[in-house]
Amino acid sequence: MNDNSVIETNETQPIARICGEPLLEIPQDLYIPPDALEVFLDTFQGPLDLLLYLIRKHNLNILDIPMAELTQQYMTYVEMMRVDQLELAAEYLLMTALLIEIKSRMLLPNPKTETEEEHDPRAELVRRLLEYEQMKHAATRINELPQAGRDFSVIQIWVEQQAAVQLPNIGMDDLRNAWMAILTRAKINRHHQIKRETLSVRAYMSQVLRDLRGRDQVEFYDLFAPAATVAEVVVTFLAVLELVKELLLEISQSLDSGIIYVRSIDAAQSA
Repeated sequence: MNDNSVIETNETQPIARICGEPLLEIPQDLYIPPDALEVFLDTFQGPLDLLLYLIRKHNLNILDIPMAELTQQYMTYVEMMRVDQLELAAEYLLMTALLIEIKSRMLLPNPKTETEEEHDPRAELVRRLLEYEQMKHAATRINELPQAGRDFSVIQIWVEQQAAVQLPNIGMDDLRNAWMAILTRAKINRHHQIKRETLSVRAYMSQVLRDLRGRDQVEFYDLFAPAATVAEVVVTFLAVLELVKELLLEISQSLDSGIIYVRSIDAAQSA
């Protein structure tokens, strides 16, 4: 009696619930759309992907493929496709024909001559499968690498900063040539009147600093008056060298024109 009660209990279990109401039996007018149980093969990346999936799923040896079993499994998947999916299955059907051809060649006797070596009809298919598997593993490893936008975000920060213009350092030969040109100009303006001049290097150092005050930079030649005597030119040049030695002046040269510039260190730092 206990068994009968159990059977009666099982029979009263609903097969489904719709809006909370139990459904005890399948309706006779239940309509199932034709495409409700449709199987798509586009989850595979192509015929080779499907073949490799079947080989791994059924633990087949890829170097010794049982063509009868593999062909049967492959055709089972392809036959799941509907007629309206024939366009999608075109390349799969082509692989089906290739599998049937290989299977037929293995069933037929293959007499070999003395000059011909035995050829396995599966060799080309095995080679393609192994190459595809290697490429698939490589693609998987690449996909595991961190990718911008998927695994991390790229942040860009713009910092407005004006870099200081670095003029090239002046060479000794250029400074010497400029000095010789100024000395030559002073000799041209030399007077024949003989007199004794008392010139102070310190006084000329102060004069050079006054000439540079409020100015970014001046040309080296502008520090020497066109009518200056040789003695004045020499003292002015010594004053410039002393100011450079005491780190009060900076001498640089333009890359384009080769002009030598002189500016005070205070002006260079404020720029």
